[in-house]
Amino acid sequence: MAVQEFGDNRAAHIFSLLCTAHSIETNALAARLNVSERTVRNDIKQLNARLGDCAAIEGEQGVYTLHVYHSERFREIRTEILAGDRSFNSPHNRLDYLFGNLMRAEAPLLTDELAYEMSIGRSTIISDLKKLRASLEPYHLAILGKTSKGLILQGAESNIRSYILDNSYGALYRDYPLDKEILELTESVFLESPLERGTQETFKMYLTVMLDRFLTGHPIGELSTAFYRLTARPEFETVNRLTGRISQFLHVEIPIEEQLFVLLPIVGMRTPSDVLDMRAIELDWSMQALKDKVFRQIQMELNIQLADPEFEEEFLYHLMFMLNRLRFHVRLRSAMLTELREKYPLAWRMAGIAARVIQEEYALGVTEDERGYLASYFGVFLEENGLKNSRAFRAAVVCGTGRVTARLIAAQLRRVLDSSAELVLFPSGRVTPESLEGFDLIFTTVELPCRTDLPVIFIHEIFNEQEIRHKIEKAKYWDQVDVPVLDNNWFVMTGLLDESRFFVLDKEKDYSQVLERMAGALTEQGKVDEGFLERLRSREQIGSTVFDHSIAMPHTVQYAGDRLVLAAGVCPKPVWQDGREIRVVFMLGLPEQTASDGALLVRVYEEIISITRNREMLEKIAAADNFQALLRALYRQA
Repeated sequence: MAVQEFGDNRAAHIFSLLCTAHSIETNALAARLNVSERTVRNDIKQLNARLGDCAAIEGEQGVYTLHVYHSERFREIRTEILAGDRSFNSPHNRLDYLFGNLMRAEAPLLTDELAYEMSIGRSTIISDLKKLRASLEPYHLAILGKTSKGLILQGAESNIRSYILDNSYGALYRDYPLDKEILELTESVFLESPLERGTQETFKMYLTVMLDRFLTGHPIGELSTAFYRLTARPEFETVNRLTGRISQFLHVEIPIEEQLFVLLPIVGMRTPSDVLDMRAIELDWSMQALKDKVFRQIQMELNIQLADPEFEEEFLYHLMFMLNRLRFHVRLRSAMLTELREKYPLAWRMAGIAARVIQEEYALGVTEDERGYLASYFGVFLEENGLKNSRAFRAAVVCGTGRVTARLIAAQLRRVLDSSAELVLFPSGRVTPESLEGFDLIFTTVELPCRTDLPVIFIHEIFNEQEIRHKIEKAKYWDQVDVPVLDNNWFVMTGLLDESRFFVLDKEKDYSQVLERMAGALTEQGKVDEGFLERLRSREQIGSTVFDHSIAMPHTVQYAGDRLVLAAGVCPKPVWQDGREIRVVFMLGLPEQTASDGALLVRVYEEIISITRNREMLEKIAAADNFQALLRALYRQA
């Protein structure tokens, strides 16, 4: 279910988010709604009262989770809550009513008459008009006139329609559906030229708005040159054919400008999920150059190579549709922004790099929603690339308390491991170095009778599955880190650090000196080559590696070895670079060939980015005065 927008009805908005995500952090909710966490807690208290015993929103450690106990009753209440209050008790409903009257008015509207129609006081309507003016401003619309002499809505017709579609369509058109005959004509054209259901529904919204505004004397008028270029698209022929049939039915000529308006949800659609439907759409091959620039910039800044033909093809289509949405102000909302930032921090950063390239190449600002969709694509790439590089997983299960116990352990492990994983049971007395050859990981309930270089996870007969999942995840990087420890700590990067690569930067006065101190030490240790520092400085010229949360992540290729090198430095007194404070520095030496270390590099990036969002952990890291203090600070149970 897509997340709806509820204006001032925060409770309904919160409920919609929880129905979609099930769990969400309190601070994320507060930031999204621009209110305090206390206000969020009060709203959730009201929701719980409304839900009764059919469901509950429960909070623990700053995270709210929706629990459903009686599905049928819950569905009924959910419908009631999300339907919202259509009366004038809702500020959002009042704003919709005011806007609807202003956009349809043939003469200035008097405030007192509007207040009388709505049965509200003069002070309330003046307050509502102030809010409406603020919401209209981004659309270059304005309410002119005085409350005593009458008000009018001023602005371009295209902007009025954009505001309707983004904010008020449901309220203004829920009771005015398309004529049955027009719906049938539309459906017949969709059969001839298949579009996904979501695109069809959005097209009907645009068609409804176009017919209402055009037939009531509000034509969209002349458009910019970019619109008329769309007539060359094959999709325009479909729209032209449909509007021709509608023209015959209504006995009115529909201008090309109105046809181009209803074309927008098609040229700005979501990329079709069916690859055959996608390939049936003509691709703008200028997207190839843009895609190459985006991929090059990501490789230059993060050393991540986006080489996957299937991913590249879908991404080209996404870029084409996205640029059309940005050019022609077609808004596509993302319901997963918070979740994407949290679960895929590296993909979100990659999306930020792509957005910057698009801004530079096309002078189009990428919205947060569109950045979210970019992050989705990069998240898919990172996930699928990790799966493609993985191989069949073999684990030995060593148990000293009998076969039935070993089988019980194996049964639990199969719920945790991928279905392709192979488990082999061993009694503790028959374990030898030779018998363990060819395995990736060992689970054991007892001390092993022999030495092994394989990662070993000690377990009880009944164990915490989530805890084991994290240990297995760390085991994937066993042969790529210097000090592999399969503890409960979520951070894999602690295995890449040691005392010689921890620095208290108490004498360095600027970022340049920080780079010189840390890179110099790594060079002396033989971890990186002589040219590493100069490449770091050159990398800074491409783009700053300083985050906005007091963390710097300088990184470049090193030629001294074939493994990822990590060093950490803390600044007791912050240093500054380009006006940004730096308190913690994670320096990365990247191997020239990252194929084998690709998954580890992605994991380390994600761990560092996660620290930028955890102020409490950041403070502890910055205060570390020795390596053990750093390790204690770098502890997180996911």
